[in-house]
Amino acid sequence: MIGLLCFVLAVLASPFKSRLRLEAENAALRHQLMVLRRRLHGRVRLTNHDRWFLIQLYRWFPSILQVLAIIKPETLVRWHRAGFRNYWRWKSRRRGGRPQIDTELRGLVRQMSVENPLWDAPRIHGELLKLGFQVAQSSVAKYMVKRRGPPSQGWRAFLRNHAPDIAAMDLFVVPTIGFDLLYAFVIIRLDRRDLIWINVTANPTAEWVARQVTEAFPWDEALRYLIRDRDRIFGRVVTRRLGHGHSGQAYCAGLTLAERLCRTVDRIDPA
Repeated sequence: MIGLLCFVLAVLASPFKSRLRLEAENAALRHQLMVLRRRLHGRVRLTNHDRWFLIQLYRWFPSILQVLAIIKPETLVRWHRAGFRNYWRWKSRRRGGRPQIDTELRGLVRQMSVENPLWDAPRIHGELLKLGFQVAQSSVAKYMVKRRGPPSQGWRAFLRNHAPDIAAMDLFVVPTIGFDLLYAFVIIRLDRRDLIWINVTANPTAEWVARQVTEAFPWDEALRYLIRDRDRIFGRVVTRRLGHGHSGQAYCAGLTLAERLCRTVDRIDPA
């Protein structure tokens, strides 16, 4: 009774379907009849051609899922997804690559890198080209002997080892009540967070900054390292002045202690 009702509803809805959709559903029904007639005993056997036909028909007309009887609609959808994966796996397969280097040439590269420790990859690559070996420079760098140098200390270890001899300096802007701008220059010691020097000017120059550094560290009180950013005001004049009184400078691209102090002062409410 339910099957008869579904048939009647399908007949009533058929005038509202397009002709191509009806032909696709009829083709799916006829193919299922052919598969059932081909069955000998027991379970229906579907070949790869049957699966391919139903998948292609489903790609063009997804409505054929409503007329499938010998297989479940979920099975057809699973076949379609599996075919999609296999197709793109075949499209993205590896089609070969750079040919491998001979064992003798790899050994020659390693021997040249061991016997000439100052030669880098471009030098060895040039020597191999002179000998008639056609090889890429990246391949030479790949098969060179890797040398491990002594471990260098990181930024954190540097600060921990030299904190008593490090100071940080920076400039920040101070707005006045008359809407003018003043520039404050600060120098702060890293180990105890002591404010060593602070001064204000309306026209900061490299000469003025160099003079402030000299006044902050009179005689032999200069620290070993000064941390500063790459502001243009710390130009050649400041660098030359620091070279006379300090044995080294440290550049910090991150947020230094002096920058944190400047931002704290900026956040303070004057009221």
